[in-house]
Parts: sequence; structure tokens; C-alpha cells
Amino acid sequence: MTAKIAYDDIEVGTELPAQTFSVTRATLVQYAGASGDFNPIHWNEKFAREVGLPDVIAHGMFTMAEAVRVVTDWAGDPGAVVEYGVRFTKPVVVPNDDQGAVIEVSGKVAVKLDDNTVRVDLTATSAGQKVLGMSRAVVRLA
Repeated sequence: MTAKIAYDDIEVGTELPAQTFSVTRATLVQYAGASGDFNPIHWNEKFAREVGLPDVIAHGMFTMAEAVRVVTDWAGDPGAVVEYGVRFTKPVVVPNDDQGAVIEVSGKVAVKLDDNTVRVDLTATSAGQKVLGMSRAVVRLA
């Protein structure tokens, strides 16, 4: 597969379709099983509070992966992402209820680079707080 978006059709400032991702405690258990990260801050409310967290929090790598889905869905090919990095700024707190938490992600083309690549800057928030900083992906377009 290759990216479905043509480099020549994109301008700086192009906004990617925003997405919202739900996170429940069940989601965290599934991610822990898949990733092997069973740190109790991600599933044990008592432990999370004892170490100073407000509640159980989502895995940082899970949050990062959900955010880049905005880019991969837009590009049409996960392999089009040639570079991706973030800074973790705030945790995604996941309450023990039927709703859980929501991660809201938007993105914008910030720079057109060489070799049919663009840099996309992402904004990821949860509960009104920015949860990822310096969230940037370099994407090779068609």
C-alpha cells in the first residue's frame, strides 16, 4: 500500500479529520495483555492513588498509538508514517465507569518537506487537558 493523498494536492495548514477515541478500563486490560505492560498504575486504582495519581491512567504508548491513527487513517497507509514522536504532558485518567475517558485528536500539515513528505502536528486532549506535546509525524505522500 502507499499513501492515498498526493503531495501536490496538500498545502501547509491542511487539517486532517479529527477523531475521538474512547478508553475504558477494559481497553486498558486488553492493551496490557497485548503489550505486556502490566504496571499496576494502569489497572489498580488503589495503587495508582498511593503513588500520587488521581486514578488509573492509560498507557502512554496506547495514547500515542491512538493519536497517530488520525494520520494513518488520513494517509490511507500506516507504512506512510516514516517518523513519529511525542512528549507525554498529562496522563489520560480512566475512571471506573461505563464511559471511561475520551481522547480527542486533531492534526494539521505544518510543513511540506522534501521527497514527498509532510510534517503533521497533532493535538491530543483528554478532559480538556493536552495529553501529548510536540506530537509530530512525518508522512510520505503519493
